[in-house]
Amino acid sequence: MPFDGRLLSGVSVLAAVVEGGNFARAADALGITTSGVSRAVSRLEARIGARLLDRTTRSVSLTDEGHRFYEQVRPSLANIEDAATIASGAANIVRGRLRINIDPIVSQLILPGRLGKFLELYPELSLDCVTREKIGDLVADGIDVAIRFGDLPDSSLIVRKITDLQVITVAAPNYLKRRGFPQTPSDLAGHACIDYRDPITRQPFDWEFHKGRRNQTIKTQSRLLLSDASTMLTECLAGTGIAQVFAVVAKDHIKSGKLIELFPDWADEHFPLNAYYPSRHHPAAKVRAFVDFILKAVR
Repeated sequence: MPFDGRLLSGVSVLAAVVEGGNFARAADALGITTSGVSRAVSRLEARIGARLLDRTTRSVSLTDEGHRFYEQVRPSLANIEDAATIASGAANIVRGRLRINIDPIVSQLILPGRLGKFLELYPELSLDCVTREKIGDLVADGIDVAIRFGDLPDSSLIVRKITDLQVITVAAPNYLKRRGFPQTPSDLAGHACIDYRDPITRQPFDWEFHKGRRNQTIKTQSRLLLSDASTMLTECLAGTGIAQVFAVVAKDHIKSGKLIELFPDWADEHFPLNAYYPSRHHPAAKVRAFVDFILKAVR
């Protein structure tokens, strides 16, 4: 198939539809009419000889053929964008649109109230934040960087560790007054604990306790299993039960006396917070700036 400018133009329009979720948002992003977007996609489908999008009155989605095609062309579009940025001399300027996939714990408990300050630092930047339990397909979703906990099975992604976050065990004073103060992790067997669901296994996270090279896993008695970190923290503050949380999330509540840390001698467990990139190319300045911002936030 000989290359021509119309093919590249059609691919660019397709990318705008995928990233925007429908023809109207793609038209706004490209500065053309909705019918112009539809015609461009139709011409691209005719040129390729395959239907790329399933269209409904409310949204559009990639077909299987469209998904495979977009996975192949998305890196090339990113390369063109990178080349244009370098050619313009703006390789180190933080600007444009940054699309981020964020773990719910980070979105709900670490970032609230901070994003405005980040945008103030970079007035030429706009953020598009997607919060979901699972990372999904970064390429198909047009994601620049994903901020996630733990290691992921997809080895095609590039990973950079941001930091290791300390895990601590906490309870509200009114809970401890009502149920007593557990002296050791083993005492949790007789207490109400709040479990948090692992989004990958769909099972509750194990309650682990680390002290230097020693570690133990405790089987807790839980009548409350949650997949929402914000709700877990709220219930713990209300005295519903004992919870395991990241120290960075609980530190202000501990300082104010709303939470009490249990077993500080058994608080050597840490969990990695990573940045995942869909491309092996050096991250753009806007991506580096956001990862650095996350690092400062968790510290």
